[in-house]
Amino acid sequence: MFNFDYFTPTKVAFGRNTVSRTAGLIREFGGKKVLVHYGSGSVIRSGLLKKVTDLLDEAGIPYVTLGGAVPNPHLSLVYEGIALCKKENVDFLLAVGGGSAIDSAKAIGYGVANEGDVWDFYDYKRKASGCLPLGVILTIAATGSEMSDSSVITKEEGLVKRGYSSDHGRPKFAIMDPELTMTLPDYQTACGCTDIMMHTMERYFTNGGNMEITDAIAEGLLRTVMANAEKLKKDPKDFNARAEVMWAGSLSHNGLTGCGNDGGDWMTHKLEHELGGLYDVAHGAGLAAIWGSWARYVYKNCLPRFRKFALNVMQVEPASSDEDTALRGIEALEDFFRRVGMPTSLRELGVNASEDDLSLMAHKCAVGVNGAMGSARLLREEDMLAIFKASV
Repeated sequence: MFNFDYFTPTKVAFGRNTVSRTAGLIREFGGKKVLVHYGSGSVIRSGLLKKVTDLLDEAGIPYVTLGGAVPNPHLSLVYEGIALCKKENVDFLLAVGGGSAIDSAKAIGYGVANEGDVWDFYDYKRKASGCLPLGVILTIAATGSEMSDSSVITKEEGLVKRGYSSDHGRPKFAIMDPELTMTLPDYQTACGCTDIMMHTMERYFTNGGNMEITDAIAEGLLRTVMANAEKLKKDPKDFNARAEVMWAGSLSHNGLTGCGNDGGDWMTHKLEHELGGLYDVAHGAGLAAIWGSWARYVYKNCLPRFRKFALNVMQVEPASSDEDTALRGIEALEDFFRRVGMPTSLRELGVNASEDDLSLMAHKCAVGVNGAMGSARLLREEDMLAIFKASV
């Protein structure tokens, strides 16, 4: 195992009617004037946004609002939010929505708390020294951003999608009511379950340092998400299944499932960032479309982990060789993706990528990881291109 730091400062209010605690939690963490940041309409149509602003009004907490966060959230809206916060002397951020609103709020918080261009952090030119405090009311179980140190932003110029991680950006609190996720379309629910699984799998498929307890947590989380994703396919109103998936989403990306390893692989995410940046696809669906091609490209270099995954997570029958057992596990996960409506290729994702586009994505990915990255197998630009080609 490797030494590790485990830091999870986010206070979680989980369960029915926890939105009623919004004003008290903002006050608990020192908020005096709030930016309420949300997406493109669902929180308005559901009445959630009005409920939140009514709670702030009743508590006498002043606020301003900024909507418009979209999947693969845009840098231009981040700039707008930074300017609004500075103009209105906002000292606390409240993200109402899923990962897009949360990630956008984190970027706004970095921009307010630090001088210079906030994109510098996502472009790996410098590190943030602080972030405006923020809280979260979660409406989609997916990214785990409600407890994580990470956020992902897309710069429209050049269609560059980059992530930045800093403990300064961890939310002060997260309000998590599974009922808020019940109106999600099946496709979004499946995308969310896929993203949750990938956050754990990126940490699982490594060639450096593993702990039995961490593996057991990771494997149990993956089995739980798969079982409840299939339940939600049959009954989207299953509260307990929603609760299991929502809590798994937080645990998958707050660091717990990676304690003791080398930090994880993360190349499936890096590859998907280029796919999402160029084609604006749903993140979870993009991950599902690329994962099988990545797995078949790297599994021989990480064979013990793929064999363990096949047996302990996918629960396949062992084959006559470790390689065949590993391949059975990969195929079983792709079968699961298909059962819940996720793509397993770019074609199924609806992406008709040209040779030039594949080369462009591979090149941008290599630039984004400073030449090479990966724990299951170290990947360079030619490897990235081969995986993109295999995913078509």
